[in-house]
Amino acid sequence: MVADYLSDYDLRVTGAADGSSMREAIARDVVDLVLLDLKLSSEDGMTLARELRESSNVPIIILTGRKDDVDRIMGLELGADDYLTKPFNLRELLARIRAILRRTQAHPVAVAESREPQAFRFGVWELDLRSRRLTSNGGERVELTHAEFALLAAFLGAPERILSREQLLELSRGNDENVFDRSIDVQILRLRRKIEADPSRPKLIRTERGVGYFFNAQVEAVG
Repeated sequence: MVADYLSDYDLRVTGAADGSSMREAIARDVVDLVLLDLKLSSEDGMTLARELRESSNVPIIILTGRKDDVDRIMGLELGADDYLTKPFNLRELLARIRAILRRTQAHPVAVAESREPQAFRFGVWELDLRSRRLTSNGGERVELTHAEFALLAAFLGAPERILSREQLLELSRGNDENVFDRSIDVQILRLRRKIEADPSRPKLIRTERGVGYFFNAQVEAVG
Protein backbone atom coordinates (compact mmCIF):
# COMPACT_ATOMS: atom_id res chain seq x y z
CA MET A 1 0.00 0.00 0.00
CA VAL A 2 2.78 2.42 0.92
CA ALA A 3 4.77 1.60 -2.21
CA ASP A 4 1.72 2.10 -4.44
CA TYR A 5 0.89 5.41 -2.78
CA LEU A 6 4.41 6.82 -3.13
CA SER A 7 4.63 5.62 -6.73
CA ASP A 8 1.51 7.65 -7.51
CA TYR A 9 3.51 10.74 -6.50
CA ASP A 10 6.37 10.09 -8.95
CA LEU A 11 8.70 8.34 -6.53
CA ARG A 12 10.45 5.20 -7.73
CA VAL A 13 9.91 2.58 -5.05
CA THR A 14 11.47 -0.86 -4.62
CA GLY A 15 9.90 -3.13 -2.04
CA ALA A 16 12.07 -5.45 0.06
CA ALA A 17 10.66 -8.04 2.45
CA ASP A 18 13.89 -8.64 4.35
CA GLY A 19 17.49 -7.57 4.74
CA SER A 20 18.71 -9.76 1.91
CA SER A 21 16.27 -8.18 -0.55
CA MET A 22 17.22 -4.73 0.72
CA ARG A 23 20.93 -5.38 0.14
CA GLU A 24 20.24 -6.64 -3.38
CA ALA A 25 18.19 -3.52 -4.18
CA ILE A 26 20.88 -1.19 -2.86
CA ALA A 27 23.58 -3.02 -4.82
CA ARG A 28 21.49 -2.92 -8.00
CA ASP A 29 19.96 0.58 -7.95
CA VAL A 30 20.78 4.12 -6.86
CA VAL A 31 18.83 4.49 -3.61
CA ASP A 32 18.06 7.98 -2.29
CA LEU A 33 16.23 6.98 0.90
CA VAL A 34 15.34 3.86 2.90
CA LEU A 35 11.96 3.50 4.61
CA LEU A 36 12.65 0.86 7.26
CA ASP A 37 9.94 -0.96 9.20
CA LEU A 38 11.41 -2.22 12.47
CA LYS A 39 8.91 -5.09 12.72
CA LEU A 40 10.27 -7.70 10.33
CA SER A 41 9.40 -11.38 10.53
CA SER A 42 12.93 -12.71 10.22
CA GLU A 43 15.29 -9.90 11.24
CA ASP A 44 15.75 -7.09 13.71
CA GLY A 45 15.07 -3.74 12.06
CA MET A 46 17.50 -1.98 14.39
CA THR A 47 20.27 -4.29 13.23
CA LEU A 48 19.51 -3.39 9.62
CA ALA A 49 19.49 0.31 10.52
CA ARG A 50 22.92 -0.06 12.11
CA GLU A 51 24.21 -1.96 9.07
CA LEU A 52 22.89 0.73 6.71
CA ARG A 53 24.48 3.54 8.65
CA GLU A 54 27.83 1.77 8.90
CA SER A 55 27.96 1.14 5.16
CA SER A 56 26.42 4.32 3.71
CA ASN A 57 25.00 7.78 4.32
CA VAL A 58 21.65 6.98 2.72
CA PRO A 59 18.81 8.75 4.62
CA ILE A 60 16.65 6.44 6.77
CA ILE A 61 13.08 6.88 7.97
CA ILE A 62 12.13 4.36 10.66
CA LEU A 63 8.58 3.00 11.03
CA THR A 64 7.40 1.20 14.15
CA GLY A 65 4.19 0.21 15.93
CA ARG A 66 5.62 0.92 19.38
CA LYS A 67 4.46 4.17 20.92
CA ASP A 68 7.11 4.50 23.62
CA ASP A 69 10.34 6.42 23.19
CA VAL A 70 12.73 3.47 23.22
CA ASP A 71 12.68 2.66 19.51
CA ARG A 72 12.65 6.33 18.54
CA ILE A 73 15.70 7.14 20.66
CA MET A 74 17.60 4.03 19.57
CA GLY A 75 16.80 4.68 15.92
CA LEU A 76 17.92 8.29 16.09
CA GLU A 77 21.09 7.32 17.94
CA LEU A 78 21.86 4.84 15.16
CA GLY A 79 21.64 7.68 12.65
CA ALA A 80 18.05 7.53 11.37
CA ASP A 81 16.91 10.82 9.83
CA ASP A 82 13.25 10.60 10.86
CA TYR A 83 10.73 8.42 12.66
CA LEU A 84 7.03 7.62 12.31
CA THR A 85 4.77 5.58 14.57
CA LYS A 86 2.10 3.36 13.01
CA PRO A 87 -0.62 4.00 12.12
CA PHE A 88 0.49 7.11 10.24
CA ASN A 89 -0.97 9.40 7.60
CA LEU A 90 0.41 8.63 4.15
CA ARG A 91 0.45 12.31 3.21
CA GLU A 92 2.59 13.03 6.27
CA LEU A 93 4.97 10.24 5.25
CA LEU A 94 5.22 11.72 1.75
CA ALA A 95 5.89 15.18 3.19
CA ARG A 96 8.66 13.83 5.43
CA ILE A 97 10.26 11.94 2.54
CA ARG A 98 10.24 15.05 0.36
CA ALA A 99 11.69 17.17 3.18
CA ILE A 100 14.59 14.76 3.67
CA LEU A 101 15.27 14.50 -0.06
CA ARG A 102 15.36 18.30 -0.30
CA ARG A 103 17.93 18.43 2.50
CA THR A 104 20.12 15.74 1.01
CA GLN A 105 19.67 16.48 -2.70
CA ALA A 106 22.97 18.35 -3.11
CA HIS A 107 25.04 15.74 -1.27
CA PRO A 108 26.62 14.10 -4.36
CA VAL A 109 27.67 17.49 -5.69
CA ALA A 110 29.05 18.50 -2.30
CA VAL A 111 31.12 15.30 -2.19
CA ALA A 112 32.53 16.03 -5.62
CA GLU A 113 33.31 19.62 -4.72
CA SER A 114 34.97 18.63 -1.44
CA ARG A 115 37.60 16.79 -3.51
CA GLU A 116 38.19 20.00 -5.49
CA PRO A 117 38.35 18.50 -8.98
CA GLN A 118 39.78 20.72 -11.68
CA ALA A 119 37.84 19.01 -14.46
CA PHE A 120 35.31 16.32 -15.28
CA ARG A 121 35.73 13.78 -18.08
CA PHE A 122 32.83 11.91 -19.66
CA GLY A 123 32.62 10.12 -22.97
CA VAL A 124 34.68 12.10 -25.48
CA TRP A 125 34.38 15.32 -23.46
CA GLU A 126 36.27 17.16 -20.74
CA LEU A 127 34.85 20.11 -18.80
CA ASP A 128 37.53 22.33 -17.25
CA LEU A 129 36.02 23.88 -14.12
CA ARG A 130 38.57 26.67 -13.89
CA SER A 131 38.42 27.95 -17.46
CA ARG A 132 34.81 26.73 -17.96
CA ARG A 133 35.87 25.23 -21.27
CA LEU A 134 34.26 22.14 -22.76
CA THR A 135 36.51 20.31 -25.22
CA SER A 136 36.39 16.97 -26.99
CA ASN A 137 39.29 14.53 -27.13
CA GLY A 138 39.62 15.56 -30.78
CA GLY A 139 40.32 19.16 -29.79
CA GLU A 140 36.86 20.55 -30.58
CA ARG A 141 35.90 23.36 -28.22
CA VAL A 142 32.26 24.08 -27.44
CA GLU A 143 31.19 27.45 -26.06
CA LEU A 144 28.87 27.26 -23.06
CA THR A 145 26.77 30.02 -21.58
CA HIS A 146 27.02 30.58 -17.84
CA ALA A 147 23.73 28.74 -17.29
CA GLU A 148 24.76 25.81 -19.52
CA PHE A 149 28.09 25.47 -17.73
CA ALA A 150 26.42 25.52 -14.29
CA LEU A 151 23.84 22.96 -15.38
CA LEU A 152 26.43 20.60 -16.88
CA ALA A 153 28.63 20.91 -13.78
CA ALA A 154 25.61 20.00 -11.62
CA PHE A 155 24.99 16.87 -13.69
CA LEU A 156 28.65 15.85 -13.64
CA GLY A 157 28.77 16.28 -9.87
CA ALA A 158 25.93 13.76 -9.51
CA PRO A 159 26.22 11.25 -12.37
CA GLU A 160 23.55 8.56 -12.76
CA ARG A 161 21.46 10.19 -10.04
CA ILE A 162 17.99 11.55 -10.80
CA LEU A 163 17.77 15.30 -10.20
CA SER A 164 14.43 17.09 -10.17
CA ARG A 165 13.89 20.42 -11.91
CA GLU A 166 13.84 22.03 -8.48
CA GLN A 167 17.24 20.53 -7.63
CA LEU A 168 18.76 21.53 -10.96
CA LEU A 169 17.36 25.02 -10.59
CA GLU A 170 18.94 25.45 -7.17
CA LEU A 171 22.25 23.92 -8.21
CA SER A 172 22.64 25.85 -11.44
CA ARG A 173 21.15 29.29 -11.04
CA GLY A 174 23.66 30.64 -8.51
CA ASN A 175 22.65 34.17 -7.57
CA ASP A 176 20.27 34.60 -10.48
CA GLU A 177 16.84 34.54 -8.83
CA ASN A 178 15.14 35.29 -12.16
CA VAL A 179 15.73 31.75 -13.45
CA PHE A 180 12.46 29.82 -13.35
CA ASP A 181 11.59 26.14 -13.20
CA ARG A 182 10.59 25.62 -16.84
CA SER A 183 13.74 27.38 -18.08
CA ILE A 184 15.64 24.25 -16.97
CA ASP A 185 13.94 22.34 -19.78
CA VAL A 186 15.08 24.97 -22.28
CA GLN A 187 18.66 24.92 -20.97
CA ILE A 188 18.75 21.12 -21.13
CA LEU A 189 17.52 21.21 -24.73
CA ARG A 190 20.33 23.63 -25.64
CA LEU A 191 22.91 21.60 -23.75
CA ARG A 192 21.82 18.42 -25.50
CA ARG A 193 22.37 20.12 -28.85
CA LYS A 194 25.97 20.76 -27.86
CA ILE A 195 27.03 17.41 -26.33
CA GLU A 196 24.70 14.75 -27.71
CA ALA A 197 25.45 12.91 -30.96
CA ASP A 198 21.71 12.94 -31.66
CA PRO A 199 19.88 15.53 -29.52
CA SER A 200 16.50 14.08 -30.55
CA ARG A 201 17.56 10.75 -29.01
CA PRO A 202 19.70 11.80 -26.04
CA LYS A 203 21.95 9.23 -24.44
CA LEU A 204 23.78 11.44 -21.94
CA ILE A 205 21.11 13.66 -20.40
CA ARG A 206 18.13 11.36 -19.95
CA THR A 207 14.60 12.26 -18.91
CA GLU A 208 12.92 10.45 -16.03
CA ARG A 209 9.30 11.19 -16.85
CA GLY A 210 7.47 13.00 -14.07
CA VAL A 211 10.58 13.14 -11.90
CA GLY A 212 13.43 15.02 -13.57
CA TYR A 213 16.67 14.24 -15.39
CA PHE A 214 19.79 12.16 -14.87
CA PHE A 215 23.24 12.06 -16.45
CA ASN A 216 23.69 8.64 -18.01
CA ALA A 217 27.46 8.24 -18.23
CA GLN A 218 30.49 7.45 -16.14
CA VAL A 219 32.21 10.61 -14.96
CA GLU A 220 35.86 10.93 -13.95
CA ALA A 221 36.87 13.75 -11.63
CA VAL A 222 40.31 15.11 -12.51
CA GLY A 223 42.40 17.16 -10.13
